[in-house]
Amino acid sequence: MAIGKVVTSEEAKEIDKSGKFNRQQNHFTTPFGDQPGMLPVESGRYRLLWAAVCPWAHRSIIAIKLLGLENVISIGKASPIRTEQGWEFSLDHNGVDPVLGIRYLPEIYAKTDPQYSGRATVPTVVDVKTGKVVNNDYFNLTYYWETVFKPFHKADAPDLYPDHLRADIEAFNQTLFHELNNGVYKAGFAQSQSAYEEAYHLVFNRLDELEKRLAHSRYLFGDQITDSDIRLYVTLARFDVAYYSVFNTNRNRLVDFPRLWAYARELYQIPAFGLTTDFQAIKQGYCLGNHAKNPHDILPLGPDISIWNTPI
Repeated sequence: MAIGKVVTSEEAKEIDKSGKFNRQQNHFTTPFGDQPGMLPVESGRYRLLWAAVCPWAHRSIIAIKLLGLENVISIGKASPIRTEQGWEFSLDHNGVDPVLGIRYLPEIYAKTDPQYSGRATVPTVVDVKTGKVVNNDYFNLTYYWETVFKPFHKADAPDLYPDHLRADIEAFNQTLFHELNNGVYKAGFAQSQSAYEEAYHLVFNRLDELEKRLAHSRYLFGDQITDSDIRLYVTLARFDVAYYSVFNTNRNRLVDFPRLWAYARELYQIPAFGLTTDFQAIKQGYCLGNHAKNPHDILPLGPDISIWNTPI
């Protein structure tokens, strides 16, 4: 099968004239549900493709683990180092996804839409019946796992998106995305000093606010873990090991924020968070992949990740 064109950030027009990074819009955004035109909610029909380096994909995996959906949505895992041909399934036998039969993620994007001109991204949801991409809307995927897939949740699954908090969670998640989740990328991918400095201050202003918020709350919305905690965690988990050095967001490390650091460790020590957090893969993806200018492929030895298991 043809691999399809591998698109760079510049080709996807993600860098504007001022040097700012503007992330591409998701292309496959049909929602899951029971209304006409929606993707049917069925067990065994979909395969979620992810890479352990990617925070957008990681949060879907955490939600799936917390909700007990592992046997409902199958999982395919790409290598953490994105190649010139795109995300590669080199972790699988013979370097091919065992369900979809693809070596590189752009193959299935080309099969789905030969005219697609954006980047082939993770997470990607594929309909295994058709072998085509049906959703790559990373921002909304966890909402679908938490709501319309509820009939398949395990008996003791947490309510990550409770009705009475949904408006607050959605508003919080929008701010979190623009100022922190994607803010670190705005700093790391900036191509002008002014664009970098604007993003840098955005990131640390938000971290300062979150440090204050956690003085009055165990989690972001009280004593229960919500969708927002997953979204914050995946950025915090990558902060010291990648963003601090590779993206130059280096005013402070996560460990320099006492409350955020304790909060992140508490979440890490929950299996759905910790067992899906692969610090080695994160380092490989950011330091050896296309995020860093590292011509000799030197993989940093630090930081010490054993401290994530220290008592809260």
